[in-house]
Amino acid sequence: MKAKLLHLLESGKYVSGEEMSQTLGVSRTAIWKQLKALREQGYEIESAPRRGYKLLATPDTMLPHDVKPFLRTESFGQMIHYFDTVPSTQPLAHGYAAKECEEGTLVLANEQSDGKGRLGRRWQANKGQSVSMSLVLRPTIPIQQAPQLTLLAAVAVTRAIESVAGLECEIKWPNDILYKGKKLVGILTEMAADPDQLKYVIVGMGLNCNQAAADFKAELSTIATSIQAETGETVNRAKLVAQVMNEFEWIYQAYLDNGFKSIKSLWEARAISVHTNLYARTPNEVIYGYALGITDEGLLRVRDEHGKEHLIYSADIELDTNP
Repeated sequence: MKAKLLHLLESGKYVSGEEMSQTLGVSRTAIWKQLKALREQGYEIESAPRRGYKLLATPDTMLPHDVKPFLRTESFGQMIHYFDTVPSTQPLAHGYAAKECEEGTLVLANEQSDGKGRLGRRWQANKGQSVSMSLVLRPTIPIQQAPQLTLLAAVAVTRAIESVAGLECEIKWPNDILYKGKKLVGILTEMAADPDQLKYVIVGMGLNCNQAAADFKAELSTIATSIQAETGETVNRAKLVAQVMNEFEWIYQAYLDNGFKSIKSLWEARAISVHTNLYARTPNEVIYGYALGITDEGLLRVRDEHGKEHLIYSADIELDTNP
């Protein structure tokens, strides 16, 4: 009910109580009670005799009814499990997936106390300032193609940030979103599979939104940033979450219909880890060379100093700033 009311009010124009009642098929009393609850949450809703109700301002909260008015999806984000504080959204999403939740189920948190990135790195997610979310996917693809979903997520997130906040971000293969060289978003993809079949994939995304530069710990201050730190403006986190879902769903469907090659150009247009010298640290070796691009399967192509080409499935990437 709250989400439907907010959808009616999002135009910023007055909407009469009678119109709300008729559109939603409930009594005027029920409408008034829900509007009262929204005001108590922090929504500024003006009422005027003979004109109705008008939405003036929204709080920076990410409850399901905050997100859903901005959604334009069939499944992504339509089921949201919201938590104020959790250690990490990833294990919770695994739990819902193991219980056969629907594809597109989203676990969303206002704060993560023990968030992790790739290679076990800690991910700082301050309460009320960031977005921590994990999306459940059930693609019918070979197990070896699952890492491609990280690249899809990167494209979706960069497009969403540009749409909502106006920042044109860059992608560092395979899972970092940067702005002016500083990390803005981290993506962590995990999967569950039988020996010959992919069961589900969890795509975790951590977005730095409304931190001031001083909010980052000393060891992160030179390598991390946020949308607010770059724009000077607070971003509506619920709108940003919804836009990530909107972008991700159509990209994901295009991928299922036509393969990764249909998304490859979108990824390459935002990539900084191609056509440059870099170090690729794999579990077995460190490869230094020139990044030629990615294959149609999403593998990184690196030509080393001896002219040998390597196809890299997974690695920690460091750009060579002094080639």
